[in-house]
Amino acid sequence: MQGNPIFMEKAIALATENVTSGRGGPFGAVIVRDGEIVATGANLVTATNDPTAHGEIVAIRNACAALGDFQLTGCHIYTSCEPCPMCLAAIYWARCDAIFYGSCAADAAAAGFDDAFLYEELKRPINQRKIPTVNLMRERAISSFNAWRAQAGRIDY
Repeated sequence: MQGNPIFMEKAIALATENVTSGRGGPFGAVIVRDGEIVATGANLVTATNDPTAHGEIVAIRNACAALGDFQLTGCHIYTSCEPCPMCLAAIYWARCDAIFYGSCAADAAAAGFDDAFLYEELKRPINQRKIPTVNLMRERAISSFNAWRAQAGRIDY
């Protein structure tokens, strides 16, 4: 599968313009369906004080709003840099059909955006992670899943 350089150029331009304008970090993304741009996004973490406002996440939110759907089946995402673990998970949850990226994780790390610790953290047993993570009231919390399974009109995702 080959990507379209025009869409990657747009993602890179969004990332660069985001930096030079002072709005945020060097990350941009473009979501495409059937050869047409559906939505774009750039990193807005510092502009919005939202640690989840990575370029890919912003683009996914914009694309879902534009398409009126929480799934982006049939879409390709072009991102100026290899997605971090959060963005990669969001892309999978959104059901994009393909990911095209420019810079790699090592390039991001060299610029001060090192996500390697997150990949390592995910491999650790829960009780060995840096942020204490404690299972609390599991038996009670399962009632939410029971309610979900019993919901006749639910929309599975």
